[in-house]
Amino acid sequence: MSRIANKPVEIPSGAEISVSGQTITCKGSKGTMSLDVVMGVNFKHEDNAIVFTSEAHNIPITGTMRSLTQNIVTGVTEGFEKKLILVGVGYRAQMKGSELVLSLGFSHPINYPAPEGITIAAPSQTEIVVTGCDKQKVGQVCAEIRAYRPPEPYKGK
Repeated sequence: MSRIANKPVEIPSGAEISVSGQTITCKGSKGTMSLDVVMGVNFKHEDNAIVFTSEAHNIPITGTMRSLTQNIVTGVTEGFEKKLILVGVGYRAQMKGSELVLSLGFSHPINYPAPEGITIAAPSQTEIVVTGCDKQKVGQVCAEIRAYRPPEPYKGK
């Protein structure tokens, strides 16, 4: 039995939820996101919460849908942020407009354009901050940046 699915998703005062069919749409100060809920997973919008229920064979996916709903509510109200630190001699990051320019020891600089809905900042030469309202997209951007020069497994450099 999924214990996560039993907890209701609390909706903060800054968020607005609308439900149409199997789609949950959430609006907040950071943006708007929507989620298509899998058939067989039932939900109710009560007061300031969304409560999930399911049939016996859909219990595992109910917990997943509850977590995804919590992520969109958190994303549009607070947003998500990940920090990357460059460790290496001569490794540098800087912003040129909306493009991240990385010097990672190659013969050429690497230009990474910021995707739509994602904000990239370089507060110092060795620090990169990725923010956005979509948790999956923020993690994907960090993974793509990290893939240019993966950390060395023994010392982490």
